[in-house]
Amino acid sequence: MEEVIKAGKEIAEADKIAILIHGRGANATGMLGLADALKLDDFAVLAPQAPGNTWYPYGFMVPEQENEPFLSQSLKLIEDLVQEVMEQKKSLSQLYFIGFSQGACLSLEFAARNPSRYGGVIAFTGGLIGATLPPYKGDLKGTPVFIGSSLEDFHVPFSRIEETELILSDMGAQVKVAGFQDRLHSIREEELTMADEFVLDF
Repeated sequence: MEEVIKAGKEIAEADKIAILIHGRGANATGMLGLADALKLDDFAVLAPQAPGNTWYPYGFMVPEQENEPFLSQSLKLIEDLVQEVMEQKKSLSQLYFIGFSQGACLSLEFAARNPSRYGGVIAFTGGLIGATLPPYKGDLKGTPVFIGSSLEDFHVPFSRIEETELILSDMGAQVKVAGFQDRLHSIREEELTMADEFVLDF
């Protein structure tokens, strides 16, 4: 497995575990600042590092095969990390996925491809991956999902976020979407508060 930065409690001692997934060109260490900004004091925090700081080479809305084999490898890395957590006698309902940009897309995609009752998903500027979205199957069983983004983000069309909301809602998730009247590709204070209230305090 690629490098994983760990912070907070030990997995065995934590009631909640957060997997923080960084964006393109960023790194795992940088995600620890996000952990500090959210209410993760009692969490075990795991931040995987993408090879070359990129989870997949092209945009998230190109035909999926153009991002292979990197997309599948990245999803497998997250799957392996989840398995590591499960081996310490934790349940999926104790597990949270938190990502920004590419990491947000991966968080949402992993949950949609592996539906269960998770603790929650927080996606700062992201949507489900692919030129066209397949018919995802399974039940997210009330998993709270927060997605926040600019209404005019250069990388992530808000229409894809709305499409993601519909799909995940149909799969049984409780989804809250927040669109902001700016063009910032970043995480806003309002989003942190919303994510805390809707997912982490759920």
